[in-house]
Order: sequence, then C-alpha cells, then structure tokens
Amino acid sequence: MSVTIWHNPRCSKSRQTLALLEDSGLEVNVRLYLEHPPTADEIKHALKLLDMEPRHLMRKGEAEYKEQQLDEKEGDALVAAMVATPKLIERPIVFNGHKARIGRPPEGVLEIL
Repeated sequence: MSVTIWHNPRCSKSRQTLALLEDSGLEVNVRLYLEHPPTADEIKHALKLLDMEPRHLMRKGEAEYKEQQLDEKEGDALVAAMVATPKLIERPIVFNGHKARIGRPPEGVLEIL
C-alpha cells in the first residue's frame, strides 16, 4: 500500500506523522508542499476528502493569514490564498486512496490506513 503525505520537515507533527507511517511499513510518497505547492484543484480535492471548508484547512495563526485579511474572504479566495501561500495549509495531510486525514494528532491518520 502507498500513501502520500503533504509534509513540512520543520514541523514536529509532520515529522511524527511521517515516522508513524514509515514505522507502519507503508510505502510513503513525501510531497514537500512548501517547495511543490498544490494546485487549486488539488486543494479542492483534499477538502472534499477531508469533508472540510477551506477555512478549516488553514493555519489562521500565521502572519500571512492576517496580512491577507483572509477573515474577510470565503471559498475560492481562500483556496487561491493557499495556492499562493502554501504555508497557510494545515499540516501534515495524509492521503490514502479516496481518504485523507490531517495528522493532528499524528495517530489520527491511522484510521485511514
């Protein structure tokens, strides 16, 4: 079985989630999403699999969130902000087929394996 993780190696939860996946013996495709940002379509697909609205996938504590006045925006404008500023995307996200989970806590991804 192969899973994909949108990973930020500077994030402790992302590192813990990746280690959990690797310890499970899975083949893990690591996408460094800050270096290779997802497209709007990929973010919309992730939102569908996560059953989330765009704002719920965002790191609202980041300075860029406030600077871009994202509290005042909705829908596609939020997706566009995540494409332009991938740092705003909550991390990590693990994908397994037609399922996805955010690794907060890291053990939460086990339910889709």
